[in-house]
Amino acid sequence: MTTTPKNNDAKKLTQRHAQLTHTENIKVISHVQRESEDWQLNTLMLEGVDVPFKYKRKKIYKSLKGNRINITYYPDIEKVAGFEIEIMKIVRIKVA
Repeated sequence: MTTTPKNNDAKKLTQRHAQLTHTENIKVISHVQRESEDWQLNTLMLEGVDVPFKYKRKKIYKSLKGNRINITYYPDIEKVAGFEIEIMKIVRIKVA
């Protein structure tokens, strides 16, 4: 799933921060947006991956379902109902 970034911005980020991973041209199979305080929380499920990918935006965005995207992200843990769940936090996202 990890690819070498073709974009210079993504390349600089992954070189500067070793924990970041970059993936290109991966298909979004599910995109959910929900409001939390002043933010829109976005959750993506990607083709062939069983871990949710999350990011925040200030405004509602068009659905990414069915699109191919390029993302830069890092692994994180989120507690839900007392259980620890692995998630991926998106730092940078672009439609491919």
